Amino acid sequence: MSTTSDVSSTQAGAAERRPRSGGSDPGSGAGSSPAPARWPRSGGRDVLSALPWIGPALILIFGVVLYPAVVMFFNSTRDISQSGVDRGSVGFDNFVEVFSFPYFWPIFARTIVWVVVVVGATVIISLGLAQILNKAFPGRRIVRLAVIIPWAASVVMTTMVVYYGLEPYFGIINKFLVDVGLVDTPEGYGWTRNPETAFAWSIVVAVFVSLPFTTYTILAGLATVPGDIVEAAKMDGAGPARTYFSIVLPQLRGALSVAVLINIINVFNSLPILKVMTGSIPGYDADTIMTLIFKYIQNQHKIDVASALSVVAFLIVIVIVAVYVRVVKPMKEV
Repeated sequence: MSTTSDVSSTQAGAAERRPRSGGSDPGSGAGSSPAPARWPRSGGRDVLSALPWIGPALILIFGVVLYPAVVMFFNSTRDISQSGVDRGSVGFDNFVEVFSFPYFWPIFARTIVWVVVVVGATVIISLGLAQILNKAFPGRRIVRLAVIIPWAASVVMTTMVVYYGLEPYFGIINKFLVDVGLVDTPEGYGWTRNPETAFAWSIVVAVFVSLPFTTYTILAGLATVPGDIVEAAKMDGAGPARTYFSIVLPQLRGALSVAVLINIINVFNSLPILKVMTGSIPGYDADTIMTLIFKYIQNQHKIDVASALSVVAFLIVIVIVAVYVRVVKPMKEV
């Protein structure tokens, strides 16, 4: 009798502790799991409600990017007189004129050299600068602020300072080069009169004005490098070079990828530096695609051919960016 009563009391206690779900038997399956939540389908209303916020940006993109691009493509197929009169469609004749121009391919090669050298030198120097500025030293804040100056100053102003600093008779940069023995006489060499040297100095100025953005982008990447991983590598016996190239540099992949991509686009489309440094040189021996477009418009008043060359430049940039994103994958996590 006692055994039977114990079993009955145990079953009664288990029944009291059994969860209740709407009065249904748990084993029956009815009411055992809540119905999945359904989100309201209000995509159209969400877009309409967001229009007041994104509308100004869309108008700006259309007015500054899309509309000029459409006009550029349209003008590239037209015959436009020097006075701006549209004389009808010419198909792809303007593109034929661009590619049949005898200096086009040397200019194209020079453009590639311009982009590769400027971006490569900028990234290498910025890696060193960012590593220095990431260390704690007296006056670091002032030095960090000083790095921004080339970025904050006008590109034309900076280029003009270098241009007049290279003048043979009163240029301070030229005088310095004479004092250190790199140049024999101040009037013996015209840095901005020779295509090769003017182009080389343009590269120097382009690297100088590109350093702040790239350096600060890498600095932001250095701030995300976990310190415990670096310390663990040092405790395992890794030297500074091994730690940097095996631990720190891979962590900078995202920052470096974005910085290189933006620099490629900016440098390829750069005009002011080359226009100031090489604009007084006759011929096409110091030109890039951007300066050639400017000459088509300013000197020859060929709006149609300039538009065709602009389309070619646009397509070149798109191809470079597409290949770069495909190979490097800037948004891919390490």
